[in-house]
Amino acid sequence: MTSPEVLLRVDRLVKHFPITRGILIQRQIGAVHAVDDVSFVIYKGETLGLVGESGCGKSTTGRTILQLYRPTSGSVFFEGRDLAKLSGEELRKTRRRMQMIFQDPYASLNPRMTVGEIIGEPMLIHNTYSGKARQERVEYLLKMVGLSPAFANRYPHEFSGGQRQRIGVARALALEPSLIVCDEPISALDVSIQAQVVNLLEDLQRELGLTYLFIAHDLSMVRHISNRVAVMYLGIIAELADRLELYENPLHPYTQALLSAVPIPDPIAEEKRQRIILQGDVPSPVNPPSGCRFRTRCPIAQAICAEVKPEFREVKPHHWVACHMV
Repeated sequence: MTSPEVLLRVDRLVKHFPITRGILIQRQIGAVHAVDDVSFVIYKGETLGLVGESGCGKSTTGRTILQLYRPTSGSVFFEGRDLAKLSGEELRKTRRRMQMIFQDPYASLNPRMTVGEIIGEPMLIHNTYSGKARQERVEYLLKMVGLSPAFANRYPHEFSGGQRQRIGVARALALEPSLIVCDEPISALDVSIQAQVVNLLEDLQRELGLTYLFIAHDLSMVRHISNRVAVMYLGIIAELADRLELYENPLHPYTQALLSAVPIPDPIAEEKRQRIILQGDVPSPVNPPSGCRFRTRCPIAQAICAEVKPEFREVKPHHWVACHMV
């Protein structure tokens, strides 16, 4: 059995946002540790789910991978090339193969442009299609995401949230990418529309052989769409495993607490199970705890957790955890 091909390798990725003070002369007085020493791979054709609480660094990880934010340190290898070392024209050409679907379908579409102009803009910038060929490609993409080609001359304000997100998906597909970062693409939509958009993403993945990094905080939706799941907490990855392995056998105390909050559609099982209530609040990313990031809220923390940062290690085949107690 051949091992799957690695499309993206993230190696010790760090992104800190400087905090400065002063009007004329600005000096750095600290930094927001948004992403700290994150490593994982995404295989060709799979969906890696990235979950965690709001503000834990999920979206920053996605944007840093695409070089929308330049990393503070670390490497992002995409199709064998380190994006962190590319710039200018080289990076622009490579960006064609990576696209993003944004969280807010209202803010991510230019209200002054028609749908046809929005979807056609990537082709115009990268000079891939022109004239009638571009118009035909726009109509083809609209059909592909379940919208009428006649919508090309309309403006974003004429559409519902679900339709706008479909337009965002069509724009992401315009340059035939191999990797799409889905940054909470369904969190701003009604529950009834969420399933439609997720089913669309799955259909497109089968049809076009796409690879997804699916960022979300809806754990049941991530379970549905992902092949593997990475759990993030305060800028680090706490646990990474195959979807079923993670949901049935979570090893990190934070993952256990997260999954204990997911409702079960069985009233008897729901009544019997134990909820894990975490104490305190998430620490500030400006001044994260020493050692293990989770130790201030962890029910099984020991003295070593405050002194030594736990290694992100493979404790079982394909099951990675950053915890001294596992």
